Amino acid sequence: MLIWAGSGIAVKEALVVFTPLTLIVLRFTIAVILMLSIGLIFRQNEIVGLQPIQRKDIPLFLLGGLFQPFLYFIFETYTYQTFDSPTIAEALLSTQPVIAPIFAFVLLREKVTRNNIIGILLSTAGMLMLLMMGNGDMGNGVLAIGNGKGVALALLTVSMSVSYSVILRRIPARYSPLSIVFYVQSISLILFYIVWGISGEASTLSAIGDGQWAMGKAPWAVIYLAVFSSVAAFVLFCYTVRQIGVTRANIFNNIRPVFTAILMWVIFGEVLPVWKLVGIAVIIIGLFVSEKKDKQ
Repeated sequence: MLIWAGSGIAVKEALVVFTPLTLIVLRFTIAVILMLSIGLIFRQNEIVGLQPIQRKDIPLFLLGGLFQPFLYFIFETYTYQTFDSPTIAEALLSTQPVIAPIFAFVLLREKVTRNNIIGILLSTAGMLMLLMMGNGDMGNGVLAIGNGKGVALALLTVSMSVSYSVILRRIPARYSPLSIVFYVQSISLILFYIVWGISGEASTLSAIGDGQWAMGKAPWAVIYLAVFSSVAAFVLFCYTVRQIGVTRANIFNNIRPVFTAILMWVIFGEVLPVWKLVGIAVIIIGLFVSEKKDKQ
């Protein structure tokens, strides 16, 4: 979650040179090549080894690649475009911990405990405080969303992410986390290449030829997104979901705004008002409560 929290900053720097779709294609192309290399070198490793897909498991990998990152990134982009306030969009996109238990119970019969529910409610309340209070959206004490299309797109986006988590649990344990992420992202990358070609954005790669690629922080931002966000964080999250389940793993999405706020404070000197500090405290308390086992 700390790695993903820094992705927003990296994306902002990379978009100075590249269009959104070109950036997606670049980062996942580098990520897939890197994972293939690591997987073949450490083939016997249980976490980063690369195993071949068995025919009966192909549908699961196809669904995983369709859900995330492909559909997730598309729906997320349109969600941000639909809302005038990025804060509202961010808040709606951070509802994964609330929706995850429903998917986990219905599709996996995964147990949801009382502490899970209390923790989800606490951390979600803290997340809303962190994202919205003092940003103008709640300046008058009123939260006005009022955008049915945007809400629907946000729910679709979150549903794609949670569905991806469910797929991670359904894929047999014989596959390493890196194998899963490699095959899923390879499938997504093929779909992205098709959309990228149709859109005509491929021509923006001329930025590399005319030297723009070497300007500013864009190359480092792409490397961060490819190596850390698309490989390291996805592999870590895959391992986590398969160890502790969809519900408990997705609760940690609420801590991403905390890390973002801290990174903005450390890197850019952004002030953390009292209500944001309170929101951070509530999120962390909620995470501890959600991970606490119920008394038998």
